[in-house]
Amino acid sequence: METPKVFESEYRFCLILWEHEPIPSGELVRLCNEQLGWKQSTTYTVIKRLAQRGILKNEKSVVRSLVSKEEVQAAEVDELMEKKFAGSLPSFLAAFARHRKISSQELEEVQTMIDQFRKENCHE
Repeated sequence: METPKVFESEYRFCLILWEHEPIPSGELVRLCNEQLGWKQSTTYTVIKRLAQRGILKNEKSVVRSLVSKEEVQAAEVDELMEKKFAGSLPSFLAAFARHRKISSQELEEVQTMIDQFRKENCHE
C-alpha cells in the first residue's frame, strides 16, 4: 500500500501525535493549541481529514496513527527524488553533499549503511 501524502501542517500535527499516541482527542486539541496555535475546530478538522485518508484513526475519542513517521519520511524522500532527481540516488546525494559540510562521523555512518545494504541485498 502506498503511503498517503502528508502535507506540511499535517506533518507538524503528526509529530505531536507520534510523540504522545495513543492520545485522547481532547488532549491532542490542547497540545495543538499550545504547540501550533490551532483552534479546537482546526484540530478536529485535521483529525477527520487524516482519518479519511487512512493516516490515523479516532476511535472512542482516542487518536492513534496508522502510518509511522518513518513511512511518511520515506515517502517524502521518494517523491523528492522522483520529482527533482529523476529517481537517481547518486544525483540526489551529489546535490546534498555539494551544499553541506559532511562530518567524518556522518560519512562513517553512511558507509556503514551502504555496507549493511550491500551485505543484505547483493549476492556476489
